[in-house]
Amino acid sequence: MAASDDPKIRAAKAFGIDASRREEPIPTVDGVDIYAEDDPTVREWLAEITPSLHDVGRYVYKLFPFLSWIGKYNLTWFVGDLIAGVTVGAVVVPQSMAYAQLATLDVEYGLYSSFMGVLIYWFFATSKDITIGPVAVMSQVTGDVVTRANAELGIEPHLVASALALLTGAIITFLGLVRLGWIVEFIPLPAICAFMTGSAVTIAAGQVPKLMGIPDISTRGRGTHLVIIDTLKGLPNTSIDAALGLSALTMLYLVRGFCSHMAKKQPHRAKLFFFISTLRTAFVILLYTGISAACNVHRRSNPMFDVVGSVPSGFQHAAVPTVTPKVIKSFVGDLPAAVIVMLIEHIAISKSFGRINNYTIDPSQELVAIGVTNLLGPFLGAYPATGSFSRTAIKSKAGVRTPFAGVITALVVLLALYALTAVFWYIPNAGLAAVIIHAVCDVITPPRTVFQFWRVAPHEVPIFFAGVLVTIFTNIENGVYTTVCASVAVLIWRLVLSHGHFLGRARLRTIRHNVAGGGSSSGSETPKEKAGSTASSDYVEDPELSLRPGFLPVEHGDGSNKEIIIDNPFPGVFVYRFTEGFNYPNASHYLTHLTEVIFKATRRTDPSRLGKLGDRPWNDSEPRKLSNEADTRPTLKAIVLDLCAVNNIDATSVQALIDTRNQLDRYTAPDKVDWHFANVTNRWTKRGLVAAGFGLRSIDSNDQGYAIFSIAELMGSEATSTGDSLKKKRGDGDIEDLGTESAEPLTGDKRQLVVQGLNRPLFHIDLQEAVEAAIIDAQSKIF
Repeated sequence: MAASDDPKIRAAKAFGIDASRREEPIPTVDGVDIYAEDDPTVREWLAEITPSLHDVGRYVYKLFPFLSWIGKYNLTWFVGDLIAGVTVGAVVVPQSMAYAQLATLDVEYGLYSSFMGVLIYWFFATSKDITIGPVAVMSQVTGDVVTRANAELGIEPHLVASALALLTGAIITFLGLVRLGWIVEFIPLPAICAFMTGSAVTIAAGQVPKLMGIPDISTRGRGTHLVIIDTLKGLPNTSIDAALGLSALTMLYLVRGFCSHMAKKQPHRAKLFFFISTLRTAFVILLYTGISAACNVHRRSNPMFDVVGSVPSGFQHAAVPTVTPKVIKSFVGDLPAAVIVMLIEHIAISKSFGRINNYTIDPSQELVAIGVTNLLGPFLGAYPATGSFSRTAIKSKAGVRTPFAGVITALVVLLALYALTAVFWYIPNAGLAAVIIHAVCDVITPPRTVFQFWRVAPHEVPIFFAGVLVTIFTNIENGVYTTVCASVAVLIWRLVLSHGHFLGRARLRTIRHNVAGGGSSSGSETPKEKAGSTASSDYVEDPELSLRPGFLPVEHGDGSNKEIIIDNPFPGVFVYRFTEGFNYPNASHYLTHLTEVIFKATRRTDPSRLGKLGDRPWNDSEPRKLSNEADTRPTLKAIVLDLCAVNNIDATSVQALIDTRNQLDRYTAPDKVDWHFANVTNRWTKRGLVAAGFGLRSIDSNDQGYAIFSIAELMGSEATSTGDSLKKKRGDGDIEDLGTESAEPLTGDKRQLVVQGLNRPLFHIDLQEAVEAAIIDAQSKIF
């Protein structure tokens, strides 16, 4: 059927659309199978993104990762999980009570949150180490929300906290179900470190008044610097609570330091000292609870120092969360920050311990896990919970084997809720403040990490300090927004203002280290002499590795040796490499750079085509009088674009390329600029370029020029040299070998295959092939 009879083409013509396709003549080569590329179709794209029944089944199966390992559960795993679960349980009970106070809630709410976190998570977990529950930073954010809602709208704190957990859980569950876990990749490491450091300083400063027993210090809704100033002013009002708080904090650090020292001194007992160090929080809380009980057993109506007080047994606050417009209004502005905080902590921790213990996590599935946890938790009275760094580290070092350890921890918390609530009355609040300060100070970013940021990416250090300072002087939410927005702004800035590189060709030769040789050089030699003697005595050229061309930036922006002379491949031929993709944000910037350099390095092909001075455009940059007689610069003949960094293109970038082609064609008139493309690895990129008229020979050109293409031998024969892969089609249709003298000739006993489609002659497999083709085209215009 003729192309004009195609119903699709006829329908397109009815709307004034030219849908016909010009087919490039395909050369034939004896012994080589011809190959023509087809453009990808929308139907193919839809088929790729449309899930099959198998995909749907796999999606549902992956929602419950425990199904993949629960059938293999064994006694050895159970023993490891039992030890880790009990150990974490002993830590989570006092920590969750302390964090509940940080959220301005009664301590039992922390126990509810920790119970639901460890109980539900294991169903959806892809990390064996992570422990979900109350954490310091999220508790601080919740406390800010609860305090403001109670002051402005008179809503009870636990109602606001439960509603906040429910809505954040719903949002995060949705993100996980639609597999948007990759969004956390937009939060870089310096932003996470800044957030953790600023939050730790804020939380620690807010707990010092409780640690010291200083009354009437407001720690909510104010900058950390103001809290520190008021604390210093209130030091004369310090109460007896300071004796408990300071001694408890000192003991926590002393026990950890002693255990760390002894583990190094006695490695055979390292496990014992690890468990002692891990349980230090429980030991200290039990010790000071005993002291408090001894002092207050007969003074319950007037305790000697501030204590936790009555804690109801069991789940006394279990109920359907109250989610009304009034409640939602009280924290709707804080939802984005709360979600970001939960994502940052959980994904960063789970990824970190996955790397440490040699497994990978599924970020989207982890979002489902913490989302469902926070969806169901409020029905038992829980407030927002996420992954805990300290408890995760303990769980990992305790030898956890599977996520089932969370069930063991849940049983420990359940035991505490029903059997130990009478003891909780005596826990001193100063001791809980010591626990919080001790925990958050561990997440402060050390100076060596900041220095590493400076060595790797200096521009990220100001982002780090900006996040820390904004958090300290305003609040945690503003610090989160500052670091994330600054990081995204830097990303966009790098994308929009990215510069490509003009490449030149250098002759490279491969050498290898001669292990058997190796001469000695005297210490009096200069570095250059020493390097020269080393090269001559310790290194030899490998005759099996060919002399080859290499392409380097002409300005040596990649750090290559500036003494290397880089040649232009051919007068009027330019090689340009995109470095940060090629899309609508940076297309104009790239092509402006390309044309500016070309205009400086070349001359107009026919100055007379500009016409008289009065006929020129007002913004024309050419001088009043144009003449090529004294201008020795070459005329523009061909451009080679290296698309190795380009994965896809869009309509804006292609239109910018078309405009640039038209601009340069006017500059080179009556000639046309040849455009060659190398390293195009995406079929849709090829389709877009072909639709814009690139990749094909000029339609109005009678001389089809030369076709250069690469061939490969079937069934893994020995690799041939670069010259062996280069062939060109002369005007008479014959094939001429462009290879080097060492090229292996084509043989009839080996099947030869074309690597890329012969119907796209201006798309090339690599840069060398593209440059060779551009040079041949340029030579054909001269001779």
